[in-house]
Amino acid sequence: MKFFADTADLDDIKDLAATGLLDGVTTNPSLVAKSGRDFKEVVREICGVVSGPVSAEVVALDHDGMMREAEVLRKIADNVTIKVPLTPDGLKTCKKLTADGTMVNVTLCFSANQALLAAKAGATFVSPFVGRHDDNGFDGMDLIDDIRLIYDNYAFETQILVASVRSPIHVLRAAKIGADVMTAPPAIIMGLFKHVLTDKGIEGFLADWKKTGQSI
Repeated sequence: MKFFADTADLDDIKDLAATGLLDGVTTNPSLVAKSGRDFKEVVREICGVVSGPVSAEVVALDHDGMMREAEVLRKIADNVTIKVPLTPDGLKTCKKLTADGTMVNVTLCFSANQALLAAKAGATFVSPFVGRHDDNGFDGMDLIDDIRLIYDNYAFETQILVASVRSPIHVLRAAKIGADVMTAPPAIIMGLFKHVLTDKGIEGFLADWKKTGQSI
């Protein structure tokens, strides 16, 4: 499963990239707004750090507006992925962009039927939001399970990009289901390292080493 970081923080992205864990980045207007910086400049810098897909979201809601914004964004770098909402205009834009080789991430997916539509429109990625699904009384991972089944039934090439990841359990369950990608805040990704037995093991090794009085 590919790991994308859901952030616009360059320092966090560089730290994760140095571990070899990072396959791409997802951004959105809210994340960039937190940085207080120019959107296009932030995307350009991220693309310079990460060789994999970097999602940059359009803000227009009509097809013509989306296409105008996409033209600007995809000129930033070859690895820019245009992020569009799961609406009729969004899928119309998706179809047109993917037809000429541009990667497209269809976002704000909350049902398997919506994911089916995105795949039929040729989306490179579809982003079902599991955390927000959980917030509304559903099991977000059941949604991933349904999408995986449907995509496998028809050999769709659209990659399932699990978004709105809130915990390591979301990551684990997504991997067990067979999601292609998960995107999460850097803190969630770094949290995957944590285990009490790992910490205790390191403490024990260090204590035993100290007793030897040696150094390396």
